[in-house]
Amino acid sequence: MLSIPIHRPLPRVPRLVTSLPGEKALAIVERDRAVTSPSYTRDYPLVVARGEGCMLEDVDGNVFLDMTAGIAVTATGHAHPEVVKEIQEQAARLVHMSGTDFYYEPMVELAEHLAIRAPFPHGGRVFFTNSGAESNEGAMKLARYYTKRSLFVAFLGAFHGRTYGAMSLTGSKTVQRANFGPLVPGITHIPYGTHASLDHLEQQLFNTILPPHEVAAIIVEPIQGEGGYIVPEDGFLSRIRDICNRHGILMVVDEVQSGMGRTGRLFAIEHWGVSPDIITTAKGLASGLPLGAILARPQLMTWPPGSHATTFGGNPVACAAAIATLRLLDSGLMANATQMGQLLQAGLTQLQARFPRMSRPRGKGLMVAVDLLDAQGNYDSRLRDRIIQSAFLKGLLLLGCGKAAIRFCPPLVIESDQIQTALDILSEILHLEGVGETR
Repeated sequence: MLSIPIHRPLPRVPRLVTSLPGEKALAIVERDRAVTSPSYTRDYPLVVARGEGCMLEDVDGNVFLDMTAGIAVTATGHAHPEVVKEIQEQAARLVHMSGTDFYYEPMVELAEHLAIRAPFPHGGRVFFTNSGAESNEGAMKLARYYTKRSLFVAFLGAFHGRTYGAMSLTGSKTVQRANFGPLVPGITHIPYGTHASLDHLEQQLFNTILPPHEVAAIIVEPIQGEGGYIVPEDGFLSRIRDICNRHGILMVVDEVQSGMGRTGRLFAIEHWGVSPDIITTAKGLASGLPLGAILARPQLMTWPPGSHATTFGGNPVACAAAIATLRLLDSGLMANATQMGQLLQAGLTQLQARFPRMSRPRGKGLMVAVDLLDAQGNYDSRLRDRIIQSAFLKGLLLLGCGKAAIRFCPPLVIESDQIQTALDILSEILHLEGVGETR
């Protein structure tokens, strides 16, 4: 195993000292290819050794500005000292004692924090999981158990995970579903984000093939993640709440990517003032450790002991990291997400004026995306992919989503000079690509 010094501060801007990938990175990539599943999606050969804030260093000493946060996971930045301190201290006390069968205070304390912060009228109850997919699986079970109904409504473009129930809810890419059937039955997908889609649900589907009294839940992302960082039309989410109220359907909100302060609120649904019945979360909850949660109105979480359980969900070390994460979010990181998100969108808007083959930005807080277009205004995924590859070669880490979008989901500790560095690198790449620059 490589020995990397951990006390040497990383620079705040990219610094490339080898060609990419470097020799050490290339050797590890080759080792990986021999022993790991080909189902992993690696966009470029980044082999990370350590991180600090918004910066990552690879095994060859190259330093990158990270606008991905491990797919919106490291909310407090890489190796935040307060999170690391809590992890180390908790690991020295207790690493594991399954919360399914026993009690320990970090799990109770974290549940108290989440229950009081959940946007429910009278607090909430919490079930801890290991991931977003597992949270969504559990939410499906809870919705069926409570309503005694079997059907679900989900959305095209949605991503809820790759386990069977979550995969069956997912409507993002065919590769995520192909050759895995039969999937979980009873799920109807409709287009996301528009009132026309909800008109179709109410006026057509509910009167023909989808009896509303058999629908357990409508499961929706307040902002679609994998689907393209799509923000719904005004009133879309409140109208779902109204439909659910009228038909006794539960509203399940997937906050796996949009939650934990990413949009400037603890949960993105709070931007619309809508109170769901169940919230699923994970990713940024423990700022890098595997932890998810199902939050529900207290009267809904009535399943009996043994009906749903987990060995590792609510692990004490992960809970300690999550408690520290929430403390940091409240002490300024959520406000920073709002401010830096506004700065990022303003900069991207200026770039779009120069490069019209890049769309205007969309999103909230530090959940922002732009689309790349061809000369006719159609989505251009190849151009998007080239830009992401070029960014890597210049020390900027980006990820795609949707049809041809680049997503910007950096750690919430990012500062204005790092936002500007990312914009400068993107501007240089767009200029070199010749994507319809105007003067």
